[in-house]
Amino acid sequence: MRWIFVIILALHGTIHLLGFIKAFSLANPSGLSQKVSKPFGIIWLTAFLLFSTTLFLFMNYKEHWWLIGLVSVILSQFLIFIFWRDAGYGTIPNLLILVICLLSYSDFSFRQKLKNEVSQMRALSSTPNGEKITEQMIQDLPGVIQRWLKNSGIIGQPLPNKVYLEQEAQLLMKPEHQNWIPAKAQQFYTIDPPAFNWSVQLKMFSTLPICGRDKFEQGIGEMSIKLLSLIPIAQVSNSKKVNQASLQRFLSEMVWFPSAALQPYIVWETIDQNSAKASMSFNGTEGSGIFHFDKEGNFKKFTCLRFKEKDDETPTEWTVVATQTGIINGIKIPTSCNVSWKLSNGNWTWIKIKINNLAYDEFP
Repeated sequence: MRWIFVIILALHGTIHLLGFIKAFSLANPSGLSQKVSKPFGIIWLTAFLLFSTTLFLFMNYKEHWWLIGLVSVILSQFLIFIFWRDAGYGTIPNLLILVICLLSYSDFSFRQKLKNEVSQMRALSSTPNGEKITEQMIQDLPGVIQRWLKNSGIIGQPLPNKVYLEQEAQLLMKPEHQNWIPAKAQQFYTIDPPAFNWSVQLKMFSTLPICGRDKFEQGIGEMSIKLLSLIPIAQVSNSKKVNQASLQRFLSEMVWFPSAALQPYIVWETIDQNSAKASMSFNGTEGSGIFHFDKEGNFKKFTCLRFKEKDDETPTEWTVVATQTGIINGIKIPTSCNVSWKLSNGNWTWIKIKINNLAYDEFP
């Protein structure tokens, strides 16, 4: 598809040279029967140069290529209207280029919005003071949580406040679907205050790009999914159920930055020797969940009752299960997880996640 667009840009742009060639009597193109003055010949040449610049920027993956493309199309269509009898057919490639430019602008706008949101997260987060985690800091926590934190390797490590990770994922969009859809995601967190921004990109039917963004900030949750970065598929935000569900997601994902267990907005309660309940409250939003571990202190699963849809009357059991554990940046974490909803006809594992990259106190 990319190379088809390159060919269209190249051919359509080159055709604009004909007007310049005829205006300056360099040749007499058979496709142009109308007279072309020298001033208009310069405009035809300008359109060619603009399309050539668009082509160069597009092939070199410059994110603002669409802006020059829009100017090229506008100028080209102006010439086509004036020389309609000879050039009217040029409207078709102009429309195609216009659509691609608008879609690229939508994608750019979506990514720019993410950048702005992450910048706001960074601005609101506290500055790490270099303090290192000690055993004394965890002594008031339930025994099972102390065992987890010691096993994770955070003792002696600095207290981070920002976390960045990259994920490789597979999604099963509906319980009845058979085919998993591959996706890539990135996520930004701050621990004080608690917040995250998760964005994902995937393709439906192997061709239609979909982008999604899940966000939790200042106790408020928000989720947006768009087809072609333009057409809204789902949009929910700032309701009690959405806010709580987003908070519970933050709570579950704390297993990737275990030091967050020390934060004052989380209260721990022992369930048994291998599990503990975490209750979190921040900025008027509250939620809880249960962490399960093995006897060595490795995270096994997180369970909670969470609202699946904003209009649900009752919450649904939601489970995150660790399928693989590894050490990244000196911290033992679950590197692969399956996330499931418990439905009336069985469990629906809707996403499988693998952590590819994780950094503490770094935002790229």
